[in-house]
Amino acid sequence: MFLPHPVLDSMTSEQVRAWDAHFSPEASGQRRPAVEEGIWRRTQDPANAEQSGWTQDEDGRRRVVHYQLHYGVDRTQPMDRLVLEELYLHVSWLAPAGEIAEHQSDLERWLAEGQWKPTGDEAGSWRHGDLYATITEHTHHPQDERAGRDTPDGFASLDVTINSVDFALTRAARNLPWDVLAGGMRVKEERGKPAYAADLSGLLEYLPFVVEAGCGTSIEAGVPPLHWLHEVYRVTARTGNDLTQGFKFTLSPVSDLLVKEMLTDPVSKVDDMVFMFRRLLLAEPTSAHRALKALHDAGHMTGPVATHNFDRLFARAGLPEAYMRRYDQKTPHMPFPEDAKAVLVIGLHADRRKVQARARELGLKIFYLDTEGVEENGVHKPYLIEGAREGDVIVRSEATPALLHLAELLNVNI
Repeated sequence: MFLPHPVLDSMTSEQVRAWDAHFSPEASGQRRPAVEEGIWRRTQDPANAEQSGWTQDEDGRRRVVHYQLHYGVDRTQPMDRLVLEELYLHVSWLAPAGEIAEHQSDLERWLAEGQWKPTGDEAGSWRHGDLYATITEHTHHPQDERAGRDTPDGFASLDVTINSVDFALTRAARNLPWDVLAGGMRVKEERGKPAYAADLSGLLEYLPFVVEAGCGTSIEAGVPPLHWLHEVYRVTARTGNDLTQGFKFTLSPVSDLLVKEMLTDPVSKVDDMVFMFRRLLLAEPTSAHRALKALHDAGHMTGPVATHNFDRLFARAGLPEAYMRRYDQKTPHMPFPEDAKAVLVIGLHADRRKVQARARELGLKIFYLDTEGVEENGVHKPYLIEGAREGDVIVRSEATPALLHLAELLNVNI
């Protein structure tokens, strides 16, 4: 496995311009758009017993996954190409000591199968091309010691870190998933009794409106949904058709397919990991994005788009963005214009960043544009909006036809 790793072998001039304007380190914005990062922490708790397998006799299991992928454009070839420049993957397990010992044996077998070579620098360190792997076992994890957390009797911890040569995270970045863990579980919202409408005509009484967007518009543009990453990083396993209920946490180290795939065939696994970023650079703003831009220019929509997406499609359509996605569960600032009357929430399941909660405090009306489900392999899987309540309005529709119809009602040309 060698870096830089090609993600898109031949970029068009338009893709290069999009990169330079919206993804490069020099691009303006509130974050580092060329860095893809994800954090998952899964623990056993009475509140998540169905997903985690918690019982009175078995609790304390934990799995933490943290990754960073750093992208860039290689301009040394005849055609500019998008590449993965740096990689960091950290997986930490807390489980019964017997399972940890069994997982150690698995890791040794996977390292041999993937032809990793001991570095000789320190115990538990291997190299495969431009990647290092380190494996560390703890009777009491340093991050648990830092947080004052006890280790359950008979449990042990095991950390696997795979990173590119010479890549190092700051202490704050290394601590981030553990700071998220210390913040506790997210408390789900309680759904009330929202109203349903056939279209967005009711929004005409609440102009101008602010937009908050989840992955709905991105999916329409060809970007995979965020839950697709759960499968790449083996965070959960599905158990049914209802996406609000049908997930089980991966909490047994002996079933850790992520580390197995990364050690036995790193090139193929890295191809899986970079797939989403490749797709988002190939994606282009849709008619839904263009409709919102026209509505914004006409004064019917106001303020920046509160976006949870890292594809920059709203910015690429000419709309200002306020990036909402955070891992520390703190509430990012959202500038609501004083003249705003409503918030239109497009393709977003839960109010994790409290944008809608703050809008309600300001007296704004909440409209949702959401199919409340996804189609997978021809099967409709329900995915209800988590916190919709009395007084809110839901329009069950894809974004593009509903927004084009809204523009038509307002005599706005797209």
